[in-house]
Amino acid sequence: MTTITASPEELCSLFLFEDLDDQKLEWLSACGTVQEIPAGGLICAQGEPAEFLYVLLDGEMVMSQLVRDHTVETNRTSRPGTYGGAVQAYLDDQIEQKYQHTLRATRPSRVFVLPARKFSKAVRKWFPMATHLLAGIFFGMTNLRRAVDQRERLTALGTITAGLTHELNNPAAAAARASAELGDRLLAAQKSLADLAAQGADCTRLAALVALRPTLPAAPPGARRSPLEVSDAEDELGDWLEDRGVEDAWDLAPGLVSAGVGVEQAEEVAQAAGEHLPAAIRWLAEVMEVGQLQAEISEAMDRITALLDSARQYSQLDRAAYQRVDLRELLNSTLTMLKRKFGPGVTVKTIYDESLPLVPVYAAELNQVWTNLIVNALYAMEGHGTLTIRTARVNDQAMVEIADTGCGIPEENIDRIFTPFFTTKPVGQGTGLGLDISWRIVADRHGGDIKVESLPGDTRFQVLLPLAEPSRKDD
Repeated sequence: MTTITASPEELCSLFLFEDLDDQKLEWLSACGTVQEIPAGGLICAQGEPAEFLYVLLDGEMVMSQLVRDHTVETNRTSRPGTYGGAVQAYLDDQIEQKYQHTLRATRPSRVFVLPARKFSKAVRKWFPMATHLLAGIFFGMTNLRRAVDQRERLTALGTITAGLTHELNNPAAAAARASAELGDRLLAAQKSLADLAAQGADCTRLAALVALRPTLPAAPPGARRSPLEVSDAEDELGDWLEDRGVEDAWDLAPGLVSAGVGVEQAEEVAQAAGEHLPAAIRWLAEVMEVGQLQAEISEAMDRITALLDSARQYSQLDRAAYQRVDLRELLNSTLTMLKRKFGPGVTVKTIYDESLPLVPVYAAELNQVWTNLIVNALYAMEGHGTLTIRTARVNDQAMVEIADTGCGIPEENIDRIFTPFFTTKPVGQGTGLGLDISWRIVADRHGGDIKVESLPGDTRFQVLLPLAEPSRKDD
């Protein structure tokens, strides 16, 4: 590698230095050097101490970043004056001075090399006000992004908490109502059994009735019959009971039919109860209602358990930070958590590739990505439309596509949607960081990519995730 000097005239021809006076150009020429880099040669490596500023004189160089062992190319240029390396040297020791990217020559190139300390001294001395402004912008934006990022996460958590609370309320209320009513029905069943004994039913008949209860249908067939069929069954049973002197026959019949009792079962009760049929039927009605209430409580608790399982799957609190997962589970848990936001006018379709293998991911972070994309889709559809979630394999990547039939993204905004703080929502309704956070999770944390295609009525966000697990992980 040969080292030579760049003349002030050559430096002045670069857009980066064209407005400097002769004295400053001479200083740069004296303090810097020129390096000739062969094709494929490394100029600087990400993560190493940032000791030099590099300015392209001629040739071509590519800038890239290493994201979870995946090299992501961020820029490729042959424009003289393009720079990289210790670009934040003017901040001195206020931040850790390391190269934030890798520069490599793609063909034989010449670069101007200026030591970072001299670059920092020149910027601070020549442009003191600009230095203060740049430092203020850098730290201000960093702090603002951190604060809004945290708020965005808390907002997402609030959305999920509200949705979970709403979903839990229905089964919890059903369980509470059934539990309260269950006590009354148990007392009524005991009273009916006592009435049977008081009317002279002996132990043999009481034992026969009690033994008969478990043989009656456990799953009510009325639940699978049409309203007309249920009405006919109630009329048939009511007539049968009334013919045998059962008071309140027409009040008892609907409850018995809904519990699965028909004329055939009533005849079995009559055979066991003998002349005590009216009291036995009332006891049976109470007992069957107890069973129905128990079933309601069980169903409600199953629903609560399923919701909590979805919440645990969504938060990934009981799992390792980085692991191979089934993307369908993550997507389904997110849909469950967001169900309250869909509304009656939104149709949700899921098209999952059953052959897609487990994918190595940070599951909880990806759930935040799904949340951001789905919430944006719902906002775009304004309560009416179709949300389609599809998974597929694209070469060596897993693809998750979230599509909506909303108004679409204006063409002039497509290239800006991942820019921090850019939002098309009204003031106070959006922070402009949802997609930026999603991009950083997918690209920086997973080495993936997010693509977007949008037309009115058809907007598609495609999240691409590597199927191969990197050799090392920085959790």
